Amino acid sequence: MTRKVIVRPAADRDLDEQADYIAADSSVDTALQFYESAYETFRLLSLHPRMGRMIRLSNPLFLNARVFPIKNFGRHLVSYRPHHRGIEVLRVVHGSRDVDRLLEA
Repeated sequence: MTRKVIVRPAADRDLDEQADYIAADSSVDTALQFYESAYETFRLLSLHPRMGRMIRLSNPLFLNARVFPIKNFGRHLVSYRPHHRGIEVLRVVHGSRDVDRLLEA
């Protein structure tokens, strides 16, 4: 069965912002690798949606949400919510940021 990955607009913006930062700080090739690793991680999570650790926030968007590091970019975290056909990617944030405060907004 094919599993579905839904990337919310905020997560899509997060990916672009982080890729832009990586391209400026490192290289365009590394930024492209970041995108590839992110989508590979999304596919993995869609197959094994309980892999990430539960996060508990008061924001209702994050009810039953989990967090998991992006492959090869372990400081970048995917917050996602499992659903019956795959996952919904809610946000993608760098772990050095105040993740709880950022996700509560």
